Amino acid sequence: MDSSGLSRDGLLGRVFEANLGDLKPSGEDDAFRKFQFKVEEVQGAQLLTSFYGMDLTAEKIRSLVKKWSTLIEAFVDVRTADGYGLRLFCIGFTKAQQHGKKAHAQTGQVRVIRKKMIDIMTREVSTSELSEVVNKLQNETIGKEIEKAGSAIYPLQNVMIRKVKLLKAPKLDLAKLIESHGGAEGIAKTAVVSAPVAEVGTPVEGSA
Repeated sequence: MDSSGLSRDGLLGRVFEANLGDLKPSGEDDAFRKFQFKVEEVQGAQLLTSFYGMDLTAEKIRSLVKKWSTLIEAFVDVRTADGYGLRLFCIGFTKAQQHGKKAHAQTGQVRVIRKKMIDIMTREVSTSELSEVVNKLQNETIGKEIEKAGSAIYPLQNVMIRKVKLLKAPKLDLAKLIESHGGAEGIAKTAVVSAPVAEVGTPVEGSA
């Protein structure tokens, strides 16, 4: 086997990480959101990757925790419209209705808000393809929907999708993967490195 073959085999399945601030123009405010990408195919000098997960930095989560408020969390396993199995974790906090007041929700209110978190995450993911879900994660669309709906029960703030894990992926569709990277012509024009990324772990044998 030649060296190029060894290089390709060594790259396939590897997972790389980049923060959203590096992936989008003027995205410094989004540096706390980290995305993971798995190498699915190597085309010349280009690595074709697919979404593999997302989470928030520990510093961001710590900054959200406030005294005198209730932390509400929920998670759900849901399948996208194009067959990807995802596990989403949501986090949110109650907000004081008056300055300086405590903001502790009652147990029943927390239960209802948690159910809304699960229902909205399920709806937003199950009706979307993976690429659409990734866009929603970038824009925090799901968190905003939950915050709006949950605030009818108790005022909420800082509602976010804290983490996303890829549980299962359908069989690789190379044509679709190439299309998601702008097609063959787009790949040829793309620079070898479009954003700084850090390798995470070793080659992945299966789903998380």
